[in-house]
Order: sequence, then structure tokens, then C-alpha cells
Amino acid sequence: MRSFFLGGRTVRLSGLPVEQRRTVMGGVPRTVDPNGDYSVGQMYVQEYRLAAPRHALPILLWHGGGMTGSHWESTADGHVGWLWLLLRAGYDVLVCDAVERGRASWARFPEIYAGPPLFRTREEAWHMFRIGPVGGYTTDPLLRRAFAGQQFPVEAFDAFSQQWVARWPDHEPLTLEAYDALLAWVGRAIVIGHSQGGGFAMAAAQRSARHVAAVVAIEPGGVPAAPTRTLAPHLIVWGDHFEPPSPLCPHPVWSSYRAMADAYCAAAVRYAGPTNPFDVFDLPGLGIRGNSHFPMNDRNAPEVAALIVDWLARCAG
Repeated sequence: MRSFFLGGRTVRLSGLPVEQRRTVMGGVPRTVDPNGDYSVGQMYVQEYRLAAPRHALPILLWHGGGMTGSHWESTADGHVGWLWLLLRAGYDVLVCDAVERGRASWARFPEIYAGPPLFRTREEAWHMFRIGPVGGYTTDPLLRRAFAGQQFPVEAFDAFSQQWVARWPDHEPLTLEAYDALLAWVGRAIVIGHSQGGGFAMAAAQRSARHVAAVVAIEPGGVPAAPTRTLAPHLIVWGDHFEPPSPLCPHPVWSSYRAMADAYCAAAVRYAGPTNPFDVFDLPGLGIRGNSHFPMNDRNAPEVAALIVDWLARCAG
């Protein structure tokens, strides 16, 4: 196990006022000069290498928007995460905190970033992550309403919310540059991406085609432009609660996100080639019901992971 940082660039600032600020507990103010060089756009990677891997290619785990790599490590209710299930399946695994997330840090704004970050409320997440209907969240956990058959451990929702981090809109190019640097460093690999990370994984299959052996996109949020060449094998996985009885649910973004992914699939199959499958697993259609937007955090996470590992064995070598 080890960790390191990749990508990024140097940005130099000048002309900013020098301040007198207290920086340590019990200390007195000291001079803080913000003018100088800054590291911007780097990503954090934690690498897990097995003594005797059973597969030649490592797996890269890419998180979604406003998240970090932590949700691959353990479930919200404290069970082992997909990281450990993939290690047990014989894969080396690298978990990432993308640019501006978690241990990758972020930069000054508006001097470097154009504006302030976005933060997610529990109310938005309850609905958007398809845990319960709009209006189903209350501060009191005992009064919350979840979807019937929900696989997400709703009693751990508040603990899950402690993982969320700030995010900046319109930083896709910065993030993709860091992922390109990771793929160039690792070499050929399998990429499993969730939500925004799923869209980045699909983009990486085009940008770094020789380095991406297969893509698993878990409920991709956003997709790249339609491909115009042969692609590596792809698997897209969708959970449940897309069509609950209330017309106010699911969250309105999902109809557009899924339509975008469907259109991408339709275009991509023309270039996938007969030996490069482009598959879609609709979990309810497979008889696996109740999954939220975070199947790696749901109670049936091992079952969903087993499906993916089986697909990788068949389609990714």
C-alpha cells in the first residue's frame, strides 16, 4: 500500500495583500504572504498491490461528484467496501480522490478558481440519490420516508453525509487531465467509475484508448461526445427507483442523465466491435431490486460487485 499525487500545474499569484493572521492554537498573528507559486489540479491516489494478483490488469476506482474515494473503502453502515471485494477477487486496486476532492485539495478563488464551490444538502441528496421521495427527508431520522424495499442503509444516511465534500462546476477538463496522467502512469487498466466518475471513465476510454482495457460505469452522470472509433468493452449499471409512483420522483435529472447514456450506448455499439461488448445491466430487470444511486453502499453491495466481477472475467480478460 502506498499513496501519491499525480497531474497538476503551477500557478503563480502576485499583487495580493499581505495579511497578519493567527495560524496556530494560542499563537499570535504572523505575516502571511499569499503571493507566489501554487500547485493546482493534482489528484490523490491510494494504491493497493497484492502479493500474488490473479489478474494482470489493475482496477482504478473513480468516485462521483461531491464525493471522494472513501465510499469504495467501506459502506456507510460499516461493512467492507468494493475495494476489498475486488482485492479478494484477485485484482490490484487504485482508489482516487479527484482534483479538488478530499486529499487532492483545492485552490484559491477567485484568483485561481473562477468562483466558490457547490455544497450538497441532505435534503437534495435524499431525493437525488433516490433514497426516498422529494420531501421524504427530515432532520429527525425517525420521521424520514424512504422508498419501499430501499437497499441503502437509511439508518446510516447521516454518517454517509459526513463524506461529502465541496465541488466546483465546469472543472471537467482539469479533472480529465489528471485522470489522463494516472492512466499514463499505470498503463493498461480497468476503470470503474461512479456517477460523474462514470462519465469520466467513458471519456477516458476515448482520450486514453490504449490504456483503458474496460470501463464499468455505475449510473454515469454525464457522458462524452459520441465515439467515432472502436472502444474497449463497456458495462453500464443502473439501480432502482427510477419510476416510483409519485410524479415528483425520481429526481428530475435522472431522466436526462439516463437518456444521455442511452444515446451514447446506441452510438457506441457501432464502434465497439464484435469482441468488445457494450453491455447495460438494469438491476431491477435482473431481479435485483431496491438499489439507490450508490450500489457500492447498499446492503446488497456484494451481490452487485459479484455481477461486475463476473462480467470482467468474461469481457475484460
